[in-house]
This record gives sequence, structure tokens and C-alpha cells, in this order.
Amino acid sequence: MSKRTIIDVPGVPKSPSPIANAVVVGNTCHISGQLSVYDDGYRPGTPRAEAERAFELIFLIAAEAGFDRSDIVYVDLAFADLDDLPDVNALYGELFETPPARTIYQAAKLPFGAKVKVQAVAMKSFIGDKEA
Repeated sequence: MSKRTIIDVPGVPKSPSPIANAVVVGNTCHISGQLSVYDDGYRPGTPRAEAERAFELIFLIAAEAGFDRSDIVYVDLAFADLDDLPDVNALYGELFETPPARTIYQAAKLPFGAKVKVQAVAMKSFIGDKEA
């Protein structure tokens, strides 16, 4: 069984829920859902602005765990209103040279009334000591 490493990142606002920023198992990093949050709490904005902040946090957490944005293989995007997808889709295209796989959906309700929530999975391309 693989060892689990809990990643909690200084500078990433703490969730009021009992969750880790990420969990690394083997060569995979599972990053918890992120919103447009700052030290003073959730800050509403346009869907694109909220997604920018959520991705900023995703990238900070990935880096703390030893991964970078090119290691992200899957993204889950939840929207309060799926009509906001085009603006966030444009951002997604700007953020990734090679886009990861993703799921998009409209949620009945996001925490704090957020417009967008982002979670991700990053994976290193190494199995054992050899590159896959």
C-alpha cells in the first residue's frame, strides 16, 4: 500500500472544513477543490476572476507538493451557472500548454455562493525510478 502525504500549504487560506489542501499518493497529487478565497475569506468576482484565483491556489498547492502545472492531468470545474463556461474556457486555454482532461458541470449550490470551484489531479510521469 502506498504512503499518503498530506499537503497543507502556508499562504493558502485554511478551509473551515477538516480537509487537506492535497494528498499525495505515489506519483499522484489529489488537490482539494479551491474557490476564490483569500486570507479574509471568499471574495466574489466575475466567473473568470474567481477561476483565476482558484487556479492560482491549485498551482501553489501543486508546487508545494513538488508538481507543476504541466503535471496536472485532470481538472474538475463546478459552476453555479454553466452559462459562465465560455469565459472560464478561455482562461483554461491560456493556463495550459497541453490541456488536461476535465469534467464540467453545474452544481446546485457552491460554498459561500461561489460561481466557480476547481479541483485537480497532478501526476508525475515516473514509475519507480524510471520515466514512463
